Order: sequence, then C-alpha cells, then structure tokens
Amino acid sequence: MDHFELRDGALYAENVAVAEIARQHGTPCFVYSRATLERHYRAFDEALSGVDHQVCYAVKANSNLAVLDVLARLGAGFDIVSGGELERVLRAGGDAGKVVFSGVGKTADEMRTALQAGIFCFNVESAFELEQLDAVARSLGTRAPIALRVNPDVDAGTHPYISTGLKNNKFGVDIATAERLYAQAAGMDGIEVAGVASHIGSQLLEIRPLLDALDRVLALVERLAARGIVLRHIDCGGGLGVRYKDERPPEPRDWASAIKAKLAGRGLRVLTEPGRAIAGNAGILVTRVLGIKHGEEKSFAIVDAAMNDLLRPTLYQAWMDIVPVQPRDGKVHRYDVVGPVCESGDWIGRERDLAIDAGDLLAVRTAGAYGFVMASNYNTRARAAELMVDGDRVHVVRARETLDDLMRGEARLP
Repeated sequence: MDHFELRDGALYAENVAVAEIARQHGTPCFVYSRATLERHYRAFDEALSGVDHQVCYAVKANSNLAVLDVLARLGAGFDIVSGGELERVLRAGGDAGKVVFSGVGKTADEMRTALQAGIFCFNVESAFELEQLDAVARSLGTRAPIALRVNPDVDAGTHPYISTGLKNNKFGVDIATAERLYAQAAGMDGIEVAGVASHIGSQLLEIRPLLDALDRVLALVERLAARGIVLRHIDCGGGLGVRYKDERPPEPRDWASAIKAKLAGRGLRVLTEPGRAIAGNAGILVTRVLGIKHGEEKSFAIVDAAMNDLLRPTLYQAWMDIVPVQPRDGKVHRYDVVGPVCESGDWIGRERDLAIDAGDLLAVRTAGAYGFVMASNYNTRARAAELMVDGDRVHVVRARETLDDLMRGEARLP
C-alpha cells in the first residue's frame, strides 16, 4: 500500500495534487510520501515485536536526508556501505549506535571514522578487511564489534546484478572460511566478535531462499558455540521485494513469522536491513511529455526525464509502471517512453499503451528506491529536485541542480 492514488480524475500524493507539485516545482522531480515511509517501516518493526530486534534501513536505497530523518524519528537503525552514508545518517539525526557498516571495500579512513562515531557493528566481508580493521582499532586503543557476512551459496532467484549470496558473488565469505575467520577474530586484540550476518540479494519474491540461508547460518552459529565462540546477534539481511507490475512479494509479517520460528529460544538479537521494501513504493518520478514522435515501426513519447534520472530500466531492464497524472479520454497508442539523452538505451518504459499528448504529465511508480541515488549528470543534465509530501504540505528536500552546480570544482587550463 502507498499514499499515491487517483482522486477526482487526478493523481494525488497524500493530500496534494501531483499536477500542482509539478506546476510549482517543475519536472522531472521525485516525490516522496512521508506517510508511506512511516507505514512501511512500522510494518517491519511491528512484525518483529516480541523479540529483541533492530530494523536497520538500507541507506543505499534512498539516502536523502529527509528520508533518513523520517526513519530516525521512528527509531530506525541504518545499514550503510560507505563513510559518506554514515555522514548522512548522522546529519539526519540517526543514532550511530544503531548503524551496521556493510560493504566489501571499506577504507582505513572509513573504518576509523565509524569507530570514532561508535557504530553498532561492522559486517566484515573478507580476511583482509578483518586484519585491517583490527589494526585500525588497535591504533585507536579500542575494539571493533564485528559480524562476519556469511555467503551461504543460496540462489535468491533474482536479477544477477542484485544477487549477492552465491559462490561467484563478490560479497561475504563462505561458511567454511567463516568458521576459521571467527576463530582468528576471537584472538585479535582489536576485534570484538558480536554476531553473524547474511544477505542473499534484493527484490526477493519468495521466503524459502531466505529460510534456506538462515538454516545454514544457524548451523554455523551452533558450531561456533561448541568452540566457545558465542554470538549475540544475527543480521538476517534485507531484500524483500516490492510490486512493480504483478509481483506478489512476501509481507513483512509472513517473513517475520517464519524467521521467529527458527530463532525461538536462541537468545540472539535480530537485525534486518530492508531498503527497497520501505522506500520503493514511497516515491514517484514525475516527468512531462515533450512531444510525440511516430515512426514506421514505433511511436515514441519523448519525456524530460532520462536514464540519468532513472537508471533502473536501462541497467536492469526493469519494468516500472508509468501512469498519466491527469488521465484523459482519447485514443490509446503504444509508445516507447524515452528521454533526451543521446543513447538508444535511454528509455523509461517500452511498449506502453497510453492516451497522452505533448505537455501531459506522467508518473513513474515505485521510484522511491534506487531512483535519485543512482542518478548522474550524463549529457551535462542537472539532477532532478526531490520533494517530500507530508499530508497537505510539500517540502523541497533537495533543490534542483543548476549548471553552476554541475561545473563547480572544474577549471580551464591556465
């Protein structure tokens, strides 16, 4: 469920007409719904009620300060993958003590900053990272709390670019290696063994792969306990999917019920890292039709948003729903919805049946995750504005870039 709906023949974001947002703030623009973000966070938090837990929003899905602020006010933790994301969390009012730091390429500077901030845990993904983190922690006279990210070799059944739990993925360490590394970590002066983590991919549409991975990780937990290495928490990752077209992703309550049954009586604190499932349906991309172009074989609706604004269709061949902001009567034509970027791969949607004309507004649904965060300035295009709707109010949470913004820091030769 989200708070974007047709009302009196027009699309609304909560209590504000999307057409009015576009009139005041221009296009393209990303529009987020505070009520939807809050609803989706609470769905996870309430689903895990009755067990010690922390919902750590995956910042990479949408890192706007206002989005992070909304979630921090609800008590969210955060899953980060860079020092920059840590800085965003802190500036948004997030609690460093609820932050887990994932990612395969943490630098020594990032480790140092995170230790000084007092984060909850590092999800360590390799032997070399463990050794470097130990050295950095010792140089600061402290110990780094860690969980090893275990790669359980489970096929998540998702797009290969967002699958992370197979042997041929760059993420995590295999279970056999993990057991050896835990023993090594337990003897390091700069390391505090705290937990175990696993994340097998994104846009997951079935619970079974998650449970298969959990079974393998819990078997590791038991073997470690037999060796005297007792863990305090388990990070079950994130990755629950959202509906873009006709998918039927698991509900948080069904997922939580399944993992609670497996974790009962183990005394492990439960962490989870949803990103897309919280932010995806909480945002839309609003774009205006610049013109209609009819060819011999195809018709094109050329819009002012492009692959630099929304990369998912080009990168993942992703299908995202495209709807008129103010639906009109008239003849329906089949269009490829494309942008102005000088690439044949610049498309938002292919073969969409729409009754539209030049000047009409379109909304790309489920654009709240992996939308603006993946945007670029290709073709020297300014990135879109980001807006947050809160009831009947609209807040500019990122101003539209200017050409001066794009060229700041550049210089001609003397």
